[in-house]
Amino acid sequence: MLVALPAMRHVALEGRCFVLSACQYLTRAACPTDYVSEYAGDPGTVLIRGGRCLVGPLGQVPAGPAFGTDDVLTAGLDPDDISRARFGFDPVGHHARPDVFQLRVNTTPRAAVDYDEQVSGASPGRDEADRP
Repeated sequence: MLVALPAMRHVALEGRCFVLSACQYLTRAACPTDYVSEYAGDPGTVLIRGGRCLVGPLGQVPAGPAFGTDDVLTAGLDPDDISRARFGFDPVGHHARPDVFQLRVNTTPRAAVDYDEQVSGASPGRDEADRP
């Protein structure tokens, strides 16, 4: 199972956007000769296998995934796919459940950090005068 492709499809579908996954391909030959590695000195040894791909906002894969090569991927993209994908996404329709979920914003001024002396003891680097 290709791990990168399902993850990239998820990102594209959730964000309704094009996703370019630029996973690199690296062989031992691309490393300096004095680089110490657990791999033998065989220049053909693959260290990073790649997996780059391009995924559209509707989950389609117009290019890739490419493993084991350093080829350049190309694909024709239709920017209108973004609009098409957003038509099928309903962030405030049937998924919105005001009877179940509620957003409440507390606008009162509050300290960014709250020191609980009973739990953590004295805070290092602070004087008693600096404490709230």
